[in-house]
This record gives sequence, C-alpha cells and structure tokens, in this order.
Amino acid sequence: MALTLIALLAATPALPQEVPGTGSDLGGVGLLEMRNARFRPDGTLEAGTSLRHQRRLWFVNFQALPWLETTFRIAERLDGTTGRGMTSDRSFDVKIRLIEEDDVWPAVAIGLQDFIGTGIYGGEYIVASKRFGPLDVTAGVGWGRLGTYNDMQNPLTLISPRFEQRDRDVGEGGLLGPGTYFRGETASLFGGLEYSLPPLWTPLGSVEGIRAKVEFSGDALRDERGGYPANTTDLRGYARSRVNYGLQWSNGWLDIGAGWLYGTDFVVRLSARFDPANPPEVEQPSPPALSARPLAPLPDPEQAARDALRAAGFRPVAVGIAGAEARIAVAGGSQRTLAQAAGRVMRAVQPFLPAEVQLVVLSWRHAGVEIARLAIPRAAFEAAARGHGSAEELFYVTQLDPAGADEFGRMDGGPGFTWGVEPRLQTILGDPSRTLRWQAAAVAGGRVELGHGFALAGSVSLAIMGNLDGAPPSDSLLPHVRSDYARYAQGGSTAIPALYAERIWAPARDIFARVTAGVLEPMFTGVSAELLWRPYDKPYALGVDIAQVVQRDFDGGLGTLGYNVTTGHVSLYADLPWYGMYAVLRGGRYLAGDWGGTVEIGRRFDSGIEVGGFATFTDVPFSTFGEGSFDRGIYVRVPLELFGIATRNVASAIIRGVQRDGGQRLAVDNPLWEITREGRAAAFEEGFRGFLR
Repeated sequence: MALTLIALLAATPALPQEVPGTGSDLGGVGLLEMRNARFRPDGTLEAGTSLRHQRRLWFVNFQALPWLETTFRIAERLDGTTGRGMTSDRSFDVKIRLIEEDDVWPAVAIGLQDFIGTGIYGGEYIVASKRFGPLDVTAGVGWGRLGTYNDMQNPLTLISPRFEQRDRDVGEGGLLGPGTYFRGETASLFGGLEYSLPPLWTPLGSVEGIRAKVEFSGDALRDERGGYPANTTDLRGYARSRVNYGLQWSNGWLDIGAGWLYGTDFVVRLSARFDPANPPEVEQPSPPALSARPLAPLPDPEQAARDALRAAGFRPVAVGIAGAEARIAVAGGSQRTLAQAAGRVMRAVQPFLPAEVQLVVLSWRHAGVEIARLAIPRAAFEAAARGHGSAEELFYVTQLDPAGADEFGRMDGGPGFTWGVEPRLQTILGDPSRTLRWQAAAVAGGRVELGHGFALAGSVSLAIMGNLDGAPPSDSLLPHVRSDYARYAQGGSTAIPALYAERIWAPARDIFARVTAGVLEPMFTGVSAELLWRPYDKPYALGVDIAQVVQRDFDGGLGTLGYNVTTGHVSLYADLPWYGMYAVLRGGRYLAGDWGGTVEIGRRFDSGIEVGGFATFTDVPFSTFGEGSFDRGIYVRVPLELFGIATRNVASAIIRGVQRDGGQRLAVDNPLWEITREGRAAAFEEGFRGFLR
C-alpha cells in the first residue's frame, strides 16, 4: 500500500514551486510547531499571534532576502521554574535556504530558533521539503528544544566530541550561544505532511487555499515546568503525544489556522502579511495637467512663477530667468522624493516661463539648506508629461549636480513657517509585568525659519491614553538615560518634547552642518553639533556628531536633573549593491557614558518602505547591562503618502525586546543624513517615476 501511494505521488505532476508557504505556530513558515524548508515571497512582512493553553505567542516575520527568513517573537507563557503564573520571553529566529527545490532535489534549509534569547525555545535544525502534486513532504533533524525526544546520537559528535556538550545557562538572555548550536549528546527526527485541499463548496461559495497538516514533532515538551533548559531531569511538562495536526486557510494576505497539539492543547493562529514593494494601493491625487508654454511674453514672469509655486504648496526661495535658462529654488512642499518635487515644480511654472526657456535648474531645499540640484530639459519633461516620452527617458537626460557648490546653492533661504499636528505612539515590548506597554499622544509642532539657515522649532504633546505609566521602576545599574520611561509618562499628560534654536547650512560642496541648542528630545536638553560629508554621486557618506546634554526632569517641562554627559559618534552610511540594502556603522560614546559601536542593516523597497535591524555593543558588561545583555531591535518605516496623505512624513515603529540604558543615542529632530539622503543620485534613480506622479 505504501509503495502504491509513493508511486501515485511520483506520477502526479508537481505544482509550481511558487505554491505559497504557510505559517507555523511559532511565527515563521512551517508546519505546526516544526519548520519546513519553505519561504515566503521575497520581502514579505508578516505579523500575527498563536494562542493555546498557558501560552500566547506574538510574532513578526520578515523575508529579508529570497533565501533568508527572520522572526522576532514574544511569548507569554507559563513560568517554567515555578510551574504557575505567567512570564514573558523574547526570541529571534533565522532560517536559511541551502538548496532550492528542482525536479530531482528537495528544498533544503538550515535554521536557528531562539538563538538570541534565553534559549528556552532554543533549537537548531536541518530540514528538507519536496512537493508531489498537492502534497508537500517534510523531514528533518533537530537539536536542542527540537531534539528533546532523543531519537538518535547527535551525528556531529562523529566529527568532534565537542558537540556532545550543550550550554544550558539561561541568564539574562540576549546573548549569542555558539556553545549551544547543533550541540548535545542526542538529536531528534521530525517531519510532516501538508496537503493542499481542492476547493471546498460551502453555501456561501467555493473556498480555496485550505491546507491540512500532520506533524511528527521533535519537541517532547508541552511546557517548561521543571526549569528547562537549565534542567533536563525531573521535568513535569512532557507532551502526551508526538503527533500534531491541524487545518490552515490562506489567501493573498491572511492566514487563519487551528490545530491540536501534544494530545492536550487546542491552538489558534492568525496572521496578516503584505509585500513592502507592492503595498495596498490607495488612490493618489493626480498631478495637474501640463499647460502649454505662454504664447506671448508676460509682464513679470518671475513673480508669476513665485505665485504659482506658492499655490502648489512650495515656498519659492528664488526665481531667476535669463535667456534660455530658468533658475528656481524651492523649500517646503509635500513631495517626499526629488523627482516628485521636480515634477510638481515644472507643472506649476510651465505657463509662466517664457517660451525660449529650454532648461530649468532646480535647487531643492530642506530645513534651510540645498540638498539637491537638478538641470531639467524643458522639452523632455513636456514630452514625458504628455505621454510622448517616459519617466525613464526624462531621468536619463536630467542632470543631478552637487549641492552647495556655488552661491546659488548657498543663498539665504529667507523666512518661512511650517506647522502640523500628528499622532505619536510609544511602545515598550517585553516588560516583565506586561508584554505591551504603550502611550498614544497628540503632538503639535511648528518651525520658524529666520534665514541663513537659522530656525526656531518646538512642539507640545498631550497624552491621550495608554499604560506606559504603570511599568515597574527601573532596576538598571547604569545611569537611567532611557529605562525611566514610566516616570516620564507619569510626570504629566502635557509635555514639551522639543524646543530649540538651530542652524543648518552647507559650508562647502556636499558638506552639511548643524548646530542645535535647547530641549533636544523628551529626555535630554543641551547642545548638539553635526557635520556630514555626503557626496551626491557616491554610495556612501561620513558624519560626525557631538553633544553636551543634561537629563530633563520627569514632568516634561524645562527643568533638569543632575545627570549630564558628553556623547557623540562617527557614522558611516553606505548603500549595498544587493536588493536595495544599506548599512550604517557608528562608533562613539553613548548617553550612559559607555563606549562602543552600532551596526544597522536595512532594506528599502521601491515604495519607500524600509525594514531593518540594529545591534549595539559597548564596553558595558552583559551582566551590568541587565535583561537582554545588549541593545538591539528591528524597525519599519512607512511613508504616509502611501495612505493618500500629501506629506513627506514617515511613520516609524521600532520593536525592541526590552528597553535598557546601554547603547542609547541622542534623538535630535533633524539628523543631517535623514534631511539630505533624498538628494543623492541613488535616491533620485530609485524614485525617478515620481516625475509623472
């Protein structure tokens, strides 16, 4: 019978390898509790939860590269030491594809589970998956938590006896554990089947995308009672059954699943996902139609162009027309990219530029400084805007020049005023007393530009709701530069996040400078200075910043506490040649007085969405740092224009496992890299389609 079934499956035409994977209960793509060798489409971002008896899991997955899956997870679980009460645990997983499936070979992947964490879920695996028609077959070998059934001797001990010893110290968590990876005297086998059911008829219509899963687990523990992984004997949380099974329905963005685990537990899984390269489309306002060139000379075309730019939302810094060339400098505007701003400027001034003008030189300014210079052939723009050419053709004939290279680029920007009101959400994950601490506030702010790069700016915030003020007191052994967030939340519902004087200017070609003095951020006041060299046509930039700051009082007013520190960093920014990735390397002194460095790796998609992660290591010993051992996190940045909002603002979310004091940087409002990065050649090329949007 078994041979007949295998023969039938082998004769069944294999489905395309693009058959979507489905999520496991622990977050990443897999069966139920075990992983397989499947991956989400490149770039997929997913968030969800799985709920079962004595355990609630919350996870974020990012398909960082076609062959690399990453998962961050928070577990609210039974306290394994006492066997009662709930506690929280944070963990991070990676899975790497080794072999891509073809007609002969299965897909093969290797993975590390909870490899930066306490190790309670720590395990490693090698797994293979092969599809036969609607059936996907998985088999693998697991170590650590995934090898607790002890089916076999660890095969790696045949290579070296060092693989027999597996470290089992839980500690503060957050450390890499090379002494655990693929180690231990024994390992376990695991595997399973995933079957794609045919469309199911219901009274409401046909339902597609249902998968049936059966899993043979390598994890012998239903829970951690008895103190696993520090203890391996006298455990009281063993599973009753090794076989898990369930159903899961999946469509283009949603997964819903249910299963029966360990012979005792019912589990429900829910997750949503999207592709940052192709986010859900929201109707965007169409650009205004391009007018014809004026047939007769206007009495004052420069003033008419200024008025048109103001009507389009820009602040005209300068408009000059001389023969066949027009030179225009603008600030403000709601366009996020250089090409978008250039397209709107060209449409606004088109009816007022004399017919003989053939070249428009655009100076694009942010925060009082020129960040980019474009020379745009007028005829090429007209052809593209009327459908006789393309954005690509316009991009190739438009010339990007260095910023601040002449007097036109370094001219006085003149006075200006901007203001706005926006929501702000602060979150803390992994608090020992509650998984999520949060506070929502409304923030109103304004900025007055005085000319020559000088400006005054400030904001006021009003806390609306949240539980951030209920967090327990900090137990940090370092100066409490960030961990007293609850005391700041308790200090008052109204606060002044920022109130400062600032100058931003370009001392030379592609060199930018900033000096800021006053209330710099919610927790520190003082003076900050920064210098950035950002070559417009190179994939790198170099910056240095230094600040002398004093810690602010908890009430969010203008008072200060006794702690002061000198902090500063040297930063290298670099575009990487793969998949829209970039890196930021920093070294210097942090707010707690510790010295060290930060590594940040991110990926920017064509939509403008960015996803990345960072880790900071300083001279603070891991034991002194406290829970988590070192600072790290992941972030997502989403341009608000994707929601149909005409703004340059970007919504940012940072997910940290825990908020401590080591490795913390000052957070000023206008870091030069963020102000100037859209003026680089790489950013211009990435966003050239904005000419016609």
